[in-house]
Amino acid sequence: METIVSGARPTGQLHLGHLHGALKNWVKLQDHYRCYFFVADWHALTTDYATPQGINQSTVEMVMDWLSVGLDPTKAVLFRQSRIKEHAELHLLYSMITPVPWLERNPTYKEQIKELTGKDLSTYGFLGYPVLQAADITIYKANKVPVGVDQAPHVELTREIVRRFNQVYKPIFPEPEVLLTETQKLPGLDGRKMSKSYGNAVFLSDAPKEIDQKISRMVTDPARARRTDPGEPEKCPAFQLHKVYSTPDEIAEVSAGCRSAGIGCLDCKKIMIRHVIDDLAPFREKRAQFESKPREVEEVLRAGNQMAQKQAAATMIEVRETLGL
Repeated sequence: METIVSGARPTGQLHLGHLHGALKNWVKLQDHYRCYFFVADWHALTTDYATPQGINQSTVEMVMDWLSVGLDPTKAVLFRQSRIKEHAELHLLYSMITPVPWLERNPTYKEQIKELTGKDLSTYGFLGYPVLQAADITIYKANKVPVGVDQAPHVELTREIVRRFNQVYKPIFPEPEVLLTETQKLPGLDGRKMSKSYGNAVFLSDAPKEIDQKISRMVTDPARARRTDPGEPEKCPAFQLHKVYSTPDEIAEVSAGCRSAGIGCLDCKKIMIRHVIDDLAPFREKRAQFESKPREVEEVLRAGNQMAQKQAAATMIEVRETLGL
């Protein structure tokens, strides 16, 4: 059975972008691969190093969300990155052989430097987080990494680091392949990628009324300044949610209505909003059960930490012997 590794930063509530960009895919993958899914709490410090106080609670909340969408700790290893010190050791060794220009050309690095203007991101940790990411992936000798298209360059950098390590020392690590998710990039309320950092997210834990209010305000095709103006669905961020949630007949209906101005933007969105609320109903029910038993979530992490640490330790024994350390 091939190995898959993926993680998520515990920076707060999970949203629809996480659900369709990663979590639903993880639930499918756990039946077909040996899966390691981790809480990337060290990665959370790359942009939020000044406010680490909420990481512990956010970790529990996020894993609670994972379990509520269907991740099964009997099928996948769920663990916390910072509890496995071998990640940091391999990151240090990789940093010795990774050229700085490889990191500076990272498109996500450039994008976040531009978008997150309220934070000081001129740190080594932020520049070098793809090296830590490479350690996260390869310490379990992952064969595939499930990511959205925007994260694919990180996996390619991991492959470059692996090739360099294997050439300089000896072949230890497989070059992980990208496993693109079906829904690669979900738009947020303002049309940019959905992100808590951008303040444009619909959270999984939002109440139905709040979901309705948020998506009702979502930006649409700018050509439809007035109700009588025709538009183009493919230019409308809200239409991308229709593609995820609405039926083929509904998609055809709103597409024709948009192009002819036969339907208003709000009425169009209301069709999709009903599906979003209904789709999250089972999640809300399961999450309420976990909220009443938070210790179960902590026990899942403890057990996962032990399994992950065993594999990571075995890998690092091999690495140290190779480097003569």
